[in-house]
Amino acid sequence: MQGISQGRMIIPMNKFWNFDTGDNQRILRLDGAIAEVSWFGDETTPAAFKRELYSGSGDITVWINSPGGDVFAASQIYNALREYPGKVTVKIDGIAASAASIVAMAGSEVLMSPVSYMIIHNPATIAIGDSAEMLKAKSTLDEIKEGIINSYEQKAKISRAEISRLMDEESCFNAKKAVGLGFADGILYSDNQPENNSQAVLFSRMAVTNSLLNKIPKPQNGMDKYYKRLERLKHGRSL
Repeated sequence: MQGISQGRMIIPMNKFWNFDTGDNQRILRLDGAIAEVSWFGDETTPAAFKRELYSGSGDITVWINSPGGDVFAASQIYNALREYPGKVTVKIDGIAASAASIVAMAGSEVLMSPVSYMIIHNPATIAIGDSAEMLKAKSTLDEIKEGIINSYEQKAKISRAEISRLMDEESCFNAKKAVGLGFADGILYSDNQPENNSQAVLFSRMAVTNSLLNKIPKPQNGMDKYYKRLERLKHGRSL
């Protein structure tokens, strides 16, 4: 990323954040990919962000519309917002995907537009080397996943195992699903908040399986034992 040098400080030309103060309230907008190369391994960009964050006081609203980016950058933004002395309200008006969903968890209140989305998935990287390097990369990704789950677990209403499974499946939540699972607290522009529908989300694959199995005609003669096995699958039982 190109930048403008100011002494020893390099200020990025295209920041992914923007602070705005109006009507006696602070607003932080996170638009676009988070961090990328300029943040990773470089304390300049995090320092600039924190300096701007702490240059003011009072409650702050964080608007997020981001496909994600560098998980380490997101972690530092998350920590900075959690340490901020004022109330932090997160509002998602487009998408909070990947690393951006980690930042969203920093809000004491998380609100989503009815047409916004949250996406969570496993961390990914690119590794080059022999089998030992590949195993090391896998081990690192596993640890990073546990750290991401830590942030989700503090807000979500589901277990670590369920969060891990949803990440494995690269899950996309609309506003109602996000609220039902506890990743968000409410929906913007709506007086009627959704009921907890986490069970419907968690077992959506079972619903699809049952729908397909219901289309299978009941077998005749010697196929009864196989039909009984399918019936057990419909109810989520082992074979």
